Amino acid sequence: MMDAAGPLSGVTVIDMTRVLAGPYCTMVLRDLGARVIKVEPPGPGDDARGFGPFIDGRSAYFLSLNRGKESIALDLKNADDRTVFEALLNRADVLVENYRAGTLEKLGYGWEALHATYPTLIYAAVSGFGQTGPYAARAAYDMVVQGMGGIMSVTGWPGGEPTRVGTSVGDITAGLFTAIGVCASLKDRERTGEGAMVDVGMLDCQIAILENAIARYAVSGQAPGPLGARHPSITPFESYRAADGHVIIAAGNDKLFAKLAHALGLPGLIDDPRFADNQARNANVDALKAEMEAALTGESVDHWLAALEEAGVPSGPINDVAQALDDPQVRARNMVVEMLDPGLARPLIMAGNPIKSSAYPDPSTRPPAPALDQHRAALLRELGLGEG
Repeated sequence: MMDAAGPLSGVTVIDMTRVLAGPYCTMVLRDLGARVIKVEPPGPGDDARGFGPFIDGRSAYFLSLNRGKESIALDLKNADDRTVFEALLNRADVLVENYRAGTLEKLGYGWEALHATYPTLIYAAVSGFGQTGPYAARAAYDMVVQGMGGIMSVTGWPGGEPTRVGTSVGDITAGLFTAIGVCASLKDRERTGEGAMVDVGMLDCQIAILENAIARYAVSGQAPGPLGARHPSITPFESYRAADGHVIIAAGNDKLFAKLAHALGLPGLIDDPRFADNQARNANVDALKAEMEAALTGESVDHWLAALEEAGVPSGPINDVAQALDDPQVRARNMVVEMLDPGLARPLIMAGNPIKSSAYPDPSTRPPAPALDQHRAALLRELGLGEG
């Protein structure tokens, strides 16, 4: 048994997920202390084992999402493997799967069947479109739901080609909402004694994070489009050119705008009726940007970041991934951790856990991801089923 310190210590999760949305959910649960037993199909296992980039012949993509989990390969059409699977379910608190709706029902392990046999089990299903509705049986990947869910329509630059968000927000948001649903259901089970089904659709999650875009559509009746690096409702709140690059400036109220004007050496902006309040600044966004960049392009990004910080104006650079990972704040918050794996020539860096708790440590290293079927013998012994 692989224990971890955290608020979910003592919770056992059966992880029947692959690729990203489901494994991201169970990674979060593992980071919060749950024991996660990954049930993979024999042969290739999780599809992500074959996804690059590779380090020492192993998928860094898979390793980063499955750190600290256990693995057993089971064919749920095989009677002996079904016996093992059901023994695991007897000890489990949570089952997470991300197959198409109806897939596990065909194997006899859908929600209704499992709830009847394991009434305290929490069954979490994350799929492209959820368990109901006309698209329930369809397959989906991140790119599909980004397109369908409206995210791509507000991403990129006006008049440009359709632009995918730079990370897999379709999968990741679904994984996060599923983890939230699991934690809420565990709390509810303490009150009711009953398990529950958590049904999360990736498309639903894309709608859930449209936030301001929905509000703008509700008010105007017009579908919003992409605005590049600009906030649709707050000005100045975007990327601006300096002498040697770009700087993000986010002056979200009149007080901050006044501080910004003084920091830029443009106090006249404060009394300019075009920029008197946020509504006026939004109406004259291009004119304000021209005034600001006339000043900003006279000095470097570093100069302006120092001046804006001293003035108390929220601002920052546009970092690439290497710069972001090397940022002293990111490092101070333990957001770059190392996975220690004896099969790798060097530690593999990966993102840390952003949920910091005063009650539990936040180690700077993470345990390795499992090889396919690595824990079969130990699990069979634990279940009283022999050596396998």
